[in-house]
Amino acid sequence: MKEIKIGLIGWGTVGAGVTRILQKNSALISRRLGARLRLVRVADLNLKRDRGMKLAPGILTRDAARIIEDPEIDIVVELIGGLDPAEGMVISSLRGGKRVVTANKALLAERGKTLFREAGQVRRRIFFEASVGGGIPIIKIIREGLSANRISSILGIINGTTNYILTRMSEEGITLAAAVRGAKKAGYAEKNPALDLEGIDSAHKLALLSSLAFGGWADFSRIYREGINEITDEDIAYTAGLGYTIKLLAVAKQSPSGADLRVHPTLVPRRHLLSAVNGIFNAVYLEGDFSKSQIFQGEGAGQGPTASAVVADLMEAGREILSGNDSTPPFIATDRDLKLAPIGEVVCRHYLRIPVIDRPGVLARIASILGAGGISIDSVIQRQRYKRGLVPVILMTNQAREKALQTALDKISHLEVVRGTPVRIRVED
Repeated sequence: MKEIKIGLIGWGTVGAGVTRILQKNSALISRRLGARLRLVRVADLNLKRDRGMKLAPGILTRDAARIIEDPEIDIVVELIGGLDPAEGMVISSLRGGKRVVTANKALLAERGKTLFREAGQVRRRIFFEASVGGGIPIIKIIREGLSANRISSILGIINGTTNYILTRMSEEGITLAAAVRGAKKAGYAEKNPALDLEGIDSAHKLALLSSLAFGGWADFSRIYREGINEITDEDIAYTAGLGYTIKLLAVAKQSPSGADLRVHPTLVPRRHLLSAVNGIFNAVYLEGDFSKSQIFQGEGAGQGPTASAVVADLMEAGREILSGNDSTPPFIATDRDLKLAPIGEVVCRHYLRIPVIDRPGVLARIASILGAGGISIDSVIQRQRYKRGLVPVILMTNQAREKALQTALDKISHLEVVRGTPVRIRVED
């Protein structure tokens, strides 16, 4: 049976999972592929840490160049993460005639335009299923299963850490800080979880999904982004009473003014399937012109699901090698940039929580400012006093343009009766 030789750079949690799958399911993989995937070399700076498995003598090395420069290796798996030196390793591997499999969403989102162009020039491909959605094969679904469709919108819960945190806050009534501590203790959050909490990780993934779905390169640096740092247990409780769940949502929509790409906390109606996606699970909701609405759900992180996606890419790259096909273009087109819609032009409903001094006429003053900006109020909830005599005024607006709402909020925040910054959460109905 033909052998396809693999070099693995980065033997951390996911790398160890890849090794485990290749060992445990070797016969199954060979039967389905028609060739043997053979791991011939593994590079990592830490060779002493116990991964719970043994490798044959001579496989382990601290020198990644022994993989990149080996002419016998067919596929390089890059799992070290980050931008440098990962970018140089990927480029060198491609120029050496190798196919590359990676889970590095940050690298592809921020420097992918260069990398995919390089792959096209040398007639090699970068496979990146594991970069988005963990065990959900969403990349393959978009580029193959839905390839006959014009995809009009994507709504994604694509960060398991923040979804776990928001779920804990919702189910247990705890604060954000307590939920973050719980996520760290459970191993779902890094020591510094800023990439997750600030929406950066979700924006990386959204850049890849929208580039793939909309047929042009999405500039990650221009994707609007808000994290969950300002979400409180009070907001969780108030919005639940209105029939909504708060999710950190990645949104991509085709609009007349361009691709509307954004990541932010969002109120999702409880009747929507995304509202029931809890814990570390991810889900992606797609709308195509012929496929209509579809949702795909699975574990979005963890050793097993991510390693499974990496090995699936290894098998696809292996089939490409077996077929002798070296002319297939890169999965993402880099010859044109997506025109992005300005965030100020986005139109949606909003939830507002405004902390005010309990005085007569406060609500009328707020309503007057909103009305002057062309923003109508759908409903009002005025809660009991809390925190040093303040009262939270809860408003749900009708459809409003982002720019107009922000202008109105700036004026409201300067009222002498308002204490603190008004909280705004967009609604996705």
